Amino acid sequence: MSKIVECVPNISEGRNSQVIEAVLNEVRDTKGVTLVDCSSDASHNRTVITFFGSPEGVSEAAVRLAKKAVELIDLNKHEGEHPRMGAVDVIPFIPIKEVTMEECVELSKSVAKRVWEEAKLPVFLYEESASAPHRVNLAAIRKGQFEGMAKKVLEPEWEPDFGGRTINPTGGVVAVGARMPLVAFNINLSTSDVEIASKIAKIIRRISGGFDCVKALGVMLEDRNIAQVSINMTNFHKTPLYRVLEVVRFEAARYGVHVVGTEIIGLTPMKALVDCAEYYLQIEKFDFDKQVIENHIL
Repeated sequence: MSKIVECVPNISEGRNSQVIEAVLNEVRDTKGVTLVDCSSDASHNRTVITFFGSPEGVSEAAVRLAKKAVELIDLNKHEGEHPRMGAVDVIPFIPIKEVTMEECVELSKSVAKRVWEEAKLPVFLYEESASAPHRVNLAAIRKGQFEGMAKKVLEPEWEPDFGGRTINPTGGVVAVGARMPLVAFNINLSTSDVEIASKIAKIIRRISGGFDCVKALGVMLEDRNIAQVSINMTNFHKTPLYRVLEVVRFEAARYGVHVVGTEIIGLTPMKALVDCAEYYLQIEKFDFDKQVIENHIL
């Protein structure tokens, strides 16, 4: 059986279609890789790209993508709701088929080295690839964002793993690592008060005492004039989507606000959605492995 790795880089551009297409073309033109999804958000000014392929192909595509992003994106001119520290902000590798997490860690380290050497973009290793416990969490690495990163990398504990105590003057820095599948899950609220979304995000995120494996922040969707709780679910097995949604709905009611919709950004494991269907349909004695047709076909 062939080895398959997933890569989900995020670039700090969600508005300029020409730049986005130029970056995507680097993936499309790489042998052994299939581009499967691209999700751009103008308010966040960010694009999430997903591709699958052989370890060798995915590695090459990731480096080519990083080089093109650094060439075309200037963070000195970048504004958006989503926190960012690099032209390509994060490059995670996820084991999908016949690939171990350890192999993805080694892959991430080889890519990180090439990104520095070929794109001159300093790299922090994160998640399973982290070189120290305080570098596991992406939010901790990204704190200070692009504007504060030049000063941050001078601190003893925050020298990049590749690139020394410097940043790319227009491209910033990037986090590269290996992780389990993540669900980017956003909840939109019936209010333009972003403070309400921020308060709710603080309640549900792990770092503030909320749910395990949940990262969240409140953002404003300017094009829709509504506030959003933007969430990364790093392990939906431990904390399912429906549990977070119901708590957000409950907390929003305190402010006379309700949920107007939710979003899944990029790809998501089928099991994460089936868990929600099982919960809301109140299916009794449901067996995911036996009762889902696709499991038998695939």
